[in-house]
Amino acid sequence: MPIINVKLLEGRTDEQLKNLVTEVTHAVEKTTGANKEAIHVVIEEMKKSHYAVGGVRKSDQ
Repeated sequence: MPIINVKLLEGRTDEQLKNLVTEVTHAVEKTTGANKEAIHVVIEEMKKSHYAVGGVRKSDQ
């Protein structure tokens, strides 16, 4: 049972997230041979103020 965690900055549309789930599921199914009904995809959206690179929050850029 593959479990895939995807972390993204917020701001994608529902359609984009739906397509992401479909494509990730397909890639895992193709590369691992896992049955797609057993593949779990978890999306975590983060606020830009909760993510920083090099000491600078994305919301401050």
